[in-house]
This record gives sequence, structure tokens and C-alpha cells, in this order.
Amino acid sequence: MTTNTTTAHPAAKALTLSRATATAARVLRQLRHDPRTIALMLVIPCLMLVLLRYVFDGSPRTFDSIGASLLGIFPLITMFLVTSIATLRERTSGTLERLLAMPLGKGDLIAGYALAFGALAIIQSALATGLAVWFLGLDVTGSPWLLLLVALLDALLGTALGLFVSAFAASEFQAVQFMPAVIFPQLLLCGLFTPRSDMHPALKAFSDVLPMSYAVDGMNEVLRHTDMTTTFVRDALIVAGCALLVLGLGAATLRRRTL
Repeated sequence: MTTNTTTAHPAAKALTLSRATATAARVLRQLRHDPRTIALMLVIPCLMLVLLRYVFDGSPRTFDSIGASLLGIFPLITMFLVTSIATLRERTSGTLERLLAMPLGKGDLIAGYALAFGALAIIQSALATGLAVWFLGLDVTGSPWLLLLVALLDALLGTALGLFVSAFAASEFQAVQFMPAVIFPQLLLCGLFTPRSDMHPALKAFSDVLPMSYAVDGMNEVLRHTDMTTTFVRDALIVAGCALLVLGLGAATLRRRTL
């Protein structure tokens, strides 16, 4: 009786920058030939901000109060959708299995995807922040650069969440189905619609463990304070820490193929 075993390449155990950057370059080359995905990531958040601005055309203060929060939420949602579907497509097509058969570890793959989508997240966040502040008249007390920082962290968090949930989906439709479970509760409890302090104590406690809550809190700090506050630093570090944690979970749960 012959037993077939698959032995991981010893060099694939350690995360290396060269393999991660090579993976990122491959992902970016693929995305370059997918204009619909590029439009979803870069154009749609900007269009949503424009729409929101003119929905509240007669009440600019309302746009000021919620525009900053949505400046972080829109990138998170779009990056979640794009990343989860793109990663699942790699697995169902067999590309992921072929890549992991080479000297490429799961950490290299996840880091490569994070670098590729992170680069797009920088562009997306810069476009959305510049549009909101300099063209749509979003009035913020603090520095627009701090808004950009939180928007970027939110986009990276969306990327990490998308990579993580893609391991549990068997089809692109299932990947989209994770959005109500992962994104909608955070959207309702993040403080966008009502202050979290006014919520039921049980919901308030639940919102305290959701990263989007701290993203919105960070945006509100920039909206209200001229300088970088300790609360802003705390919120930014929590969002960044959650993104790194979820990326680690994504690497641990990544499967070679969909059964």
C-alpha cells in the first residue's frame, strides 16, 4: 500500500518580504485587467459621498455630522466585498492550490493580498477624503490627514475581514452573504445612527468589542478637536490591531481549495 503525503517546502514556513511582494504584484496585475473591480473600489465610495452630500443639501450640518463617519465606513464595506470575492475566486479556480504547492506559505499569501489591496486602499481613502473635504465641503475641526489615516485603517480592516471570511464560503454568493452577518451589526451599533451611550446596556457592551465602533469614534474625534487626542490614538490603534489580528486569523484558516 502506497501512502501519498504532501510535504511543505521548508522555506515556505517563514514569512518573507520577497514572496509577499511578488504575490502583491501578481494580484495588482490581475486587478489591472478587471475595470469593474477597480470601479467598485475607487469610484463607488466617492459616488456614495456625493449622493449623501446632496441628499442633505438643505442641511449641510447633517452632512458634516455623519459624513466623516461614512468616510470610514464606505471603504471598509467595499474592501470587504472585493477582497472576499477575489480570494474565493482564487481558491475555486485552483490558483490558490497551485500557489501553495510552491515555496509560498499561507502567511506570504495573506501578506501579499494585504499589500496589494492596501495599496488600493491608500488610493481609495485619499480620493474619498480629498473629495469630501475639498470638494463637498465637509467641515472638520481637526486635520484632514487624520481623517485619511482612519479611512485607510478602515479600508485595511475591510481587507482583513474579507480575507478571513473567504475561508468559510464555498461560492461568491456565499461570500456576499457574510456581509449581513459581519458588516451590518457593526453598522447598526457603531454610533452612526445614535450615540452608543444611548443604547441598551447589552448592545452598548456588544458595540464595545466591534472595531467599526472605534473607527467611527476616531472620525468623530477629528470632527470635534483641533489636535490629535489620546482617544483618537486609542481608537486608531484598536482598529489597526483588529486588522492585524484578523489577518493572522485569515492566514490560519486559509484553505487551499473549496471542497
